[in-house]
Amino acid sequence: MTDWNDDASRDLMSLGGRLALLTRGEGSWVWDADGNRYLDFLGGIAVNCLGHAHPVFVEAVSRQAATLAHVSNYFASPGQLELAARLKRLAGTGESGRVFLANSGTEANEMAIKLARLHGNPRGRTTILVVEGAFHGRTMGTLSLTPKAVYRDPFLPAVPDVVTVQRSIDSLEAAFARFAAAAEGGIAAIIVEPIQGEAGVVELPEGFLARARQLTAEHDALLILDEVQTGSGRTGEWFAFQREGIVPDAVTLAKSIGAGFPLGALITFGAASELFYPGTHNSTFGGNPLASAVANAVLGHIEDAKLLENVNARGAQLRAGVAEHPLVTGTTGAGLLIGIRLSAPVAAQVRAAAHERGLIINAPTEDIIRIAPAYTIGDAEVAEFLTLFGAALAAVASDLSTKENPA
Repeated sequence: MTDWNDDASRDLMSLGGRLALLTRGEGSWVWDADGNRYLDFLGGIAVNCLGHAHPVFVEAVSRQAATLAHVSNYFASPGQLELAARLKRLAGTGESGRVFLANSGTEANEMAIKLARLHGNPRGRTTILVVEGAFHGRTMGTLSLTPKAVYRDPFLPAVPDVVTVQRSIDSLEAAFARFAAAAEGGIAAIIVEPIQGEAGVVELPEGFLARARQLTAEHDALLILDEVQTGSGRTGEWFAFQREGIVPDAVTLAKSIGAGFPLGALITFGAASELFYPGTHNSTFGGNPLASAVANAVLGHIEDAKLLENVNARGAQLRAGVAEHPLVTGTTGAGLLIGIRLSAPVAAQVRAAAHERGLIINAPTEDIIRIAPAYTIGDAEVAEFLTLFGAALAAVASDLSTKENPA
């Protein structure tokens, strides 16, 4: 039998290493092919909101797969209609809201770009504002919204007329003022994450989204929120914008909506709901009966079991629990999307040390650890995380001390 790493090197596209060959999961734990158990506090990058092999997920997949899995975009299905109505209710769109169901977050964000064009083109405006540190996806369109050079530059030229503003209200106001004074063109939309997960769970300055809402309204531009990572309850509210007291023109979501089943969505509010018309967009697989059934079951269970209360309570518990650990200087984020800031650029070492001890976490930057565990975690999972994470931090801190004070 060949080593799985040999198979991966030979057969998979060379896009990065794989940490383990995982073969099964249950709750917040997964096992690899050698029988090693890991506590999964990354959740497939904020996806597995019910953990692994949750009975609600398994039953929904099994039941719908045995009934009707796919019908194409020529037909509707009862589950698709139920999901659209549910998302409108959770987002608070009112009757005028509309929902497009896609396969992923990047596909939902591609549609957001087209929404901005449909709004801006008749007005002679093509500029889309994005915020430094943003990550909106890896397709050509969404890559154009992602300023990180290492991701975007190998594929230039990008979609034109995307302008990056700094993560400050002053920079945002300056951009709107500059384009308002320009002889031609103008801002069609701003697309922004309420919390930048890939950048290291970075929060926007207080009042940023409210000011963005004011400016877009004054300048007849769209406010589009990328809630691919923060939506579906991850922050303790159904959507992060609901913590800000604003209403956007559109919001995208994915990740936790299917708890592991690939699904994304664009939700529109008010007049933005009337921009698309037949022929302007569609998806063969988006919102098929299987995906819709899973999302209905997952979101329904989050509501019925009042899991958002657990998201907020466990998030607070974790923040308090890590505060006294070595190397930790603070936390960011909301609910169960948590960035743990370190006092040194050793996040990669901490992640590796945690993995050796059976804990899966993520190091999106040199000095930040990201965790996004399941909404279902309880005292046992929190206690085990704090023990394993503390041990990983202590080991890295000891190595640092040895290097700084050699014998």
